Amino acid sequence: MTHIITSLCLRDSGCVEVCPVECIVPGTPQEKYPWFYIDPDTCIDCGACIPECPYNAIFVEDEVPDPYVAEGGEYISRVGLTGHYENTDHHGNPVVLETAKQLEAGEEVDLTEDIQPNYDYFDGGPGYE
Repeated sequence: MTHIITSLCLRDSGCVEVCPVECIVPGTPQEKYPWFYIDPDTCIDCGACIPECPYNAIFVEDEVPDPYVAEGGEYISRVGLTGHYENTDHHGNPVVLETAKQLEAGEEVDLTEDIQPNYDYFDGGPGYE
């Protein structure tokens, strides 16, 4: 069972560096694929990426929360959202997302909706090689 990066991902990139099999890629084009994705055929389920994510966006597939209950202040990034997020990544490079929403304390989000887009990205989509 693979790991899933959810819409809590704000493109930090630290997960990419710790992956021993280089299966994590940034979604392109960013407007259609706003977070990072894990190739399910390459992932060895080592879990090295999970503690590296500052946004707690990575889960073992069968542990992706529904509902995810926000602590407040965190962001999600999904196609169709129109909010603005701006920060820097793991290396201090700018990250700008125009598909973001800041969550309020107690707000619930179904992160299981983020599982299928991960597979779609590698199933004939732009992540397909």
